[in-house]
Amino acid sequence: MIVLAVGDVIGKPGRQACSQLLPELRERYCPGLVIVNAENAAGGIGVTPDTAQELLRAGADVLTSGNHVWAHKDIIPCLEGDMPLVRPLNYPPGVPGRGYVVMGGALVVNLIGRTFMNTFDCPFRAMDALLEGLADRPRAVIVDFHAEATSEKMAMGRYLDGRVSAVLGTHTHVGTIDAQVLPGGTAYVTDIGMTGPVNSVIGDDSEAVLHRFLTMLPHRLSVGKGRTVFNAILVEVDDSTGRAVRIERIAREVG
Repeated sequence: MIVLAVGDVIGKPGRQACSQLLPELRERYCPGLVIVNAENAAGGIGVTPDTAQELLRAGADVLTSGNHVWAHKDIIPCLEGDMPLVRPLNYPPGVPGRGYVVMGGALVVNLIGRTFMNTFDCPFRAMDALLEGLADRPRAVIVDFHAEATSEKMAMGRYLDGRVSAVLGTHTHVGTIDAQVLPGGTAYVTDIGMTGPVNSVIGDDSEAVLHRFLTMLPHRLSVGKGRTVFNAILVEVDDSTGRAVRIERIAREVG
């Protein structure tokens, strides 16, 4: 089984890059599952029903998210409906939506970190409970761990090694060079990276970000312009064991 996971999509440039590249990548690699992190797809923060549908039409099978998933309230009915859009599993009980979905012969799980983030339920224990509670889950289990701290992401990779097929980090928008298959057979990368403007600060307009740092005045940031980078991770999973046998980074520029 081949899984293609696309890093945080930033606004219209990121959506356009997905529309341009995903059909080609699907034809070339024949993935059984395409996962796209969509939490910054609408104007650089959050996701709307329209932007979610645009990514699904481009070739995504499952949309994951993170701390910005609630930025647009009109997405909440989609989280509760049939759309293959998940929010982090370890939000407190009673929060709309679900933290996992079974799609394409795999269990796709979204987790969120706590270090430098917010006060969430423990992602480690939330994942334990899910794995113990789903009796008939698929062998392939793919985790999007949306977290800030490198140490927390690496700890999750080691904690789940041998129990899931992949732990793929998102949120920081900067791709890391540590893609590897851990000793127990779990594919791991600290951060996939982003699909957004190259000449930017993690996807946002550079001048606007510099103004914020220099003045410390709060103001809304706009999405950068120009060429777009497309960051993704390809994972090959052994169907019989659910263990990863290969992980590969994909980085393209368009526009």
